[in-house]
Amino acid sequence: MPSLRTVLTTAFAATLAVGMLPAVAIAAPGAGSGSGAAPSDALDLDAADIPALQARMASGRLTAVGLTTAYLSRIHTLDSRINAVLALNPSALAQAAASDVRRRAGSARGPLDGIPVLVKDNVDTRDQQTTAGSRAFRSRPARDATLITRLRDAGAVILGKANLSEWANFRAAKPTSGWSGVGGQTHNPYVLDHNPCGSSAGSAAGVAASLAQVAIGSETDGSIVCPAGMTGTVGHKPSLGLVSRTGVVPISAEQDTAGPIARNVVDVALTLSVLQGRDPSDPATARYPAGQPTDYAALLHPGALRGARIGLWRLPVLGPDTDAVVTHTKEALERAGATVVEVTPPYQDRLAELEFPALLTEFHRDIDAYLATRPDGPRNLADLIAYNRADPLERTCFSGQELFEQALAAPGPDDPGYRARRAELSDLARRSLDETLAEHDLDAIASPTNPPAWKTDCTTGDDDVIPSSTPAAVAGYPDVTVPAGAVGPLPVGIAFMGSQWSDARMLALAADYTRNAPARVAPRFLPTLAASPVSPVSPVSPVG
Repeated sequence: MPSLRTVLTTAFAATLAVGMLPAVAIAAPGAGSGSGAAPSDALDLDAADIPALQARMASGRLTAVGLTTAYLSRIHTLDSRINAVLALNPSALAQAAASDVRRRAGSARGPLDGIPVLVKDNVDTRDQQTTAGSRAFRSRPARDATLITRLRDAGAVILGKANLSEWANFRAAKPTSGWSGVGGQTHNPYVLDHNPCGSSAGSAAGVAASLAQVAIGSETDGSIVCPAGMTGTVGHKPSLGLVSRTGVVPISAEQDTAGPIARNVVDVALTLSVLQGRDPSDPATARYPAGQPTDYAALLHPGALRGARIGLWRLPVLGPDTDAVVTHTKEALERAGATVVEVTPPYQDRLAELEFPALLTEFHRDIDAYLATRPDGPRNLADLIAYNRADPLERTCFSGQELFEQALAAPGPDDPGYRARRAELSDLARRSLDETLAEHDLDAIASPTNPPAWKTDCTTGDDDVIPSSTPAAVAGYPDVTVPAGAVGPLPVGIAFMGSQWSDARMLALAADYTRNAPARVAPRFLPTLAASPVSPVSPVSPVG
């Protein structure tokens, strides 16, 4: 791969004013500023959304090459502090140049044309390695994932691959979120020695630090919404079957999905509009409704919360500091015209008992099937276990591989006990949400997405609790998180969950919440905290 310095010297000139690291300004092509100050038409990347970028590109005040160069410069300047970007795409500027050619010819492909996107490195890309963060797996897949094909067809610039928790946090019993053998440790942009949560750590931290306009994450249970919540970004875990998983390294076909992360809801909605759709290679998408919206951004109407009924699931286990943010959220929802009813969805203890054993069986089944699609490298889970035993670096932060070993010994997918447990698990997860929504005539259930970030420590692993993600993750229902507040400098998110295929409604409610209670502030990249503001919580790790 050519060096970033070489890549940048081939780009069209773009005037950048970095100044304070949280803000990046990019000038119109040809604009100058003899004083060195940002020109009056400069665009703050941290605040800009895709519609604003497209308006500038349509008017000639910005090019896709200029925008991509700005993000590459940002990565060059800042990512050594965050370690969110695992590998840059050497063709990113060529993709951007092609977008500019299309635009000049009047054939732009839509809102994502020319927009730089980071992709979690468990999503197959034919022109870059896809590693899942594992040194055992450093090779190129034979073809793009379906979602990558859709991004390319929409004209998006695949900027590079984002770091992640190795194997999407499904390897060690006590993992450290955001660490992989290939990429090392990703840091939280708000406080650098604190954790970004996992497993889509690099995707969320990269977007939070304005290293890309949008990122793609994936989730089995919590791994889109927790990193987004912990880094002050917007994350959407779609309904299962809305976005194809073909070409995404799996944990469980019963729960896995990919989804977008961005700094605002409209960018998430525009990206989802491109990602979604049926794929004959992914049976889950056969359930995709014929009447599903094609443009989610067009449905983000102001006033969506007015008259809505929202169930508030407080989750006091996350501690008093997080609960204070929840109280603020309740007040903001009511000011926006919503009726708020406090609820506790049932069956949560039983879901916690059933989920992990089911995932062990499903991981063994699905990872072996995925490995068979790769042209080289390990052929099955046993090969991965053997590799990790032989590679000292793979034992530095994820010191163990207990989940791999338990999955290898787990009952097979035809085992009657497994099948009964999975049927009960899926049924209870759906009922936990459906019954709560119906009992109180709710439009959505809102809950805190995350506690404030814990301090990263490889010797102890994660110290996180994210029980709010489990019902929607297991049921296959949508889950959208937006910034709700902070404990000290550390962000806390609020998640909106609803019935299956209600993604448009959840996005609209989330967008209206951010209009009425804007909470996101750009990260300041603090090295550490003098004293931790985090209340103690019980450890439960996010998965996938």
